[in-house]
Amino acid sequence: MTQEQVAEAARRENVCRILDAAERLFKHYGYAKTNVADIARDLGMSSANIYRFFSSKTDIHHALAHRMMEASYQAAVSVADRKASASERLKDFTLSQFKITVDTMLDEKKVHEMVVVAIEQNWPVIEAHIERLRLLVERMITEGIAAGEFREQEPALAAECFMSATVILCHPQLVAKCLAKSRISTPEDLIEFGLRALK
Repeated sequence: MTQEQVAEAARRENVCRILDAAERLFKHYGYAKTNVADIARDLGMSSANIYRFFSSKTDIHHALAHRMMEASYQAAVSVADRKASASERLKDFTLSQFKITVDTMLDEKKVHEMVVVAIEQNWPVIEAHIERLRLLVERMITEGIAAGEFREQEPALAAECFMSATVILCHPQLVAKCLAKSRISTPEDLIEFGLRALK
């Protein structure tokens, strides 16, 4: 390993440690109540050391949001890459995104607070994540059309419409409101409704 590679590995390890500590503290105390000094204290280092890797608490927040979105995207890719019908993959894709939203953004109330800040401020990481998911949906629809499973249609538009029809299952604020009320439809019902529109 070269000296540069050793330095880069050390940098990545420090960044990971800082993000892990920040996430732990955000979950426990909430995003608004946690500051850089708290993160530094948790790690037994100075705030100045944190600022060597991140310019601000917002910068840490951006990196955490990116890490969360990447985990969600990788789960989506694993569903999209499966050997199954397009309908089955779209259903499992949407249900897995719903589960991730409930498990990691709603069950952890403080994480939800952090995600809401990112959404309300239109962070580029959120917009990029939505676009990456839309491209996966478009790919699955294209494959469904090629297999004769879905009717001929514009895949990009169909993907946009399918995601708009099922957004209540993936958007943290909408899911939170949805779960708080008794509803007639289930997530499966809504997904089946969206799939019928593609056929």
